[in-house]
Amino acid sequence: MDEKKLEYFRNLLQEKLDELLAEAERTVAGMTDGKENFPDPTDRAALESDRNFLLRIRDRERKLINKIREALARIEDGTYGICEECGEEIGEKRLEARPVTTLCFECKKRQEAMEKARGL
Repeated sequence: MDEKKLEYFRNLLQEKLDELLAEAERTVAGMTDGKENFPDPTDRAALESDRNFLLRIRDRERKLINKIREALARIEDGTYGICEECGEEIGEKRLEARPVTTLCFECKKRQEAMEKARGL
């Protein structure tokens, strides 16, 4: 992959990383302000339910943050865009759709078929 494309993906990944980190900071700030005091148990339960949902979303985003950091490291070490399984280049369309991917289309398809066969 040429340097121009690598720079494009580096910027794309960095923007997404910055966005996710800012969102995480807002979530922490919103949960630690301590202004919520609901004497009504139903209101309190609704707040807890909303918080649990938000925390599940943030946990998924935390995992994505780790994948983004790994992808940025692969850009730096020259292995970005190379399938970890077969060693072939990952297509640009696949990288556009999922910039953190580590498998080419064929290897991912094979992996998903094996997971389906095992009932995962």
